[in-house]
Amino acid sequence: MLFASSLLMAFAWLGHIRFRHKGFFFALCVSWFIVLPEYLLNISAIRWGVGSYQPSEMAAMNLSSGVVCVAIVAKVFLGEHLNRRQIAGFFLMGLGVFMVVL
Repeated sequence: MLFASSLLMAFAWLGHIRFRHKGFFFALCVSWFIVLPEYLLNISAIRWGVGSYQPSEMAAMNLSSGVVCVAIVAKVFLGEHLNRRQIAGFFLMGLGVFMVVL
């Protein structure tokens, strides 16, 4: 659920960039339309996960999945090229979350 939430949020943050020919109000409305189900998934996942994980661990998983989803949306949906330094940075973030949750 956290990953699905993060994927929706990444689309809300970046998806409108692909449709720059549409107006700002259109981008704003579509982004907010995407954010409502994202928020429902996020809150549900965190409430269900606390108990098995500490709140700080849930937050670390949530934030790192958000960063990974932003990278996925940027690469797949917007066609952005990820260089080695960025890929290494994402790997280090994943390692950091592993250290927090371990």
